[in-house]
Amino acid sequence: MRFRPIVIATTLVAALVASALGPTGPARAATADRWGYAYVDNPTAPVWTVLDPTRQWGSWKTAFPGLSAEGMWLAPGRFLVKFPQVGTGSRGNVHVTPVNRTGHYCDIVRWYQSGVDEIVDVQCFKPGGARDDTPFTVLWTLSTGVLPAGSGSYASLQYGAGGLVQWYNSTGGGVAVVPGPPGQYQVRLGGVGSLAALAGNLQVSAVHPNAAPRRCKVFSWSASGTDIIATVFCFDATGVLASSEFTLSYHRERAVFGSFGPPKYFGYVWSAGAGQTNFNYPAGGFGFNGIGAIAPPGRYLVKYPFLGLAETHSQVTAFGEGPHYCHLTQPWSHVGSDAEVDVLCFDNAGNPAPYRFFNSFTSWV
Repeated sequence: MRFRPIVIATTLVAALVASALGPTGPARAATADRWGYAYVDNPTAPVWTVLDPTRQWGSWKTAFPGLSAEGMWLAPGRFLVKFPQVGTGSRGNVHVTPVNRTGHYCDIVRWYQSGVDEIVDVQCFKPGGARDDTPFTVLWTLSTGVLPAGSGSYASLQYGAGGLVQWYNSTGGGVAVVPGPPGQYQVRLGGVGSLAALAGNLQVSAVHPNAAPRRCKVFSWSASGTDIIATVFCFDATGVLASSEFTLSYHRERAVFGSFGPPKYFGYVWSAGAGQTNFNYPAGGFGFNGIGAIAPPGRYLVKYPFLGLAETHSQVTAFGEGPHYCHLTQPWSHVGSDAEVDVLCFDNAGNPAPYRFFNSFTSWV
């Protein structure tokens, strides 16, 4: 079955102009005001438990270096992640990537403030849609302000049942989403791209406030001047296109949580392209990361030179047609000064299958 992408409508341009009027704060060089990432290595921890200390970090570490991200099991497949001292309610952007070889996938239920902490509520499923536990990576980040030209770019959005819930664009440009047929959404991010070539990296995660099974991915993307245009497809447990809420973020020459300098050790790849979609800092810019197919078909090893240091993080999003999806096979490793990320893609039944993907990798330094 082939899917027909929705056509960019004039309403998308109008929405982009309208969203450009959204609030912005004072200019900042780092972009991310508050952020945290973690790897849930034990998804059945019954009480608040410190998550893998080698694969977590956050902005709280500046003032509270002794605190750590923690997690707690709620129900089959349901898990809470707590980022300490950074609580800001339901603001910001969240991504989640499962870590397994079994085809389990996850969506975001909600994120919220509890006391001084930020809580991210995640629901995971096994193929077929039954709720079940799996390890996963999770990222939460909040940005305000406008970046100076020439310092990369970052944009994010949360799309809900009633339309755009919130958005951010480091250029001060607009953000727009126009829904098409069920499960299809056209996104436009104003001014974040490069005139030289298609550039940057996208990440998408499904959101479902009732914890129903959903998966979202990037069907296609392109540049129009410096605007980035992406079509997002979302699927239910049967592999049928289905309406869904979702988060999306774009980063170009910046880390996946939006900041730069620090971190100065980060990179990203798009397995279907090259050039300015393959970036590594500090290796020297474009084209330094490698992708190799390994057994079984659908498994790929992404190598990031020089990035294997400190506490690190990775996110994966599938790219292309159909209900296929991709995530991490196992926790990434540091091999000498390199980082190696193991990605596995699946068909709707949860069988490994060759596919394409976006991958992003970062340290905090």
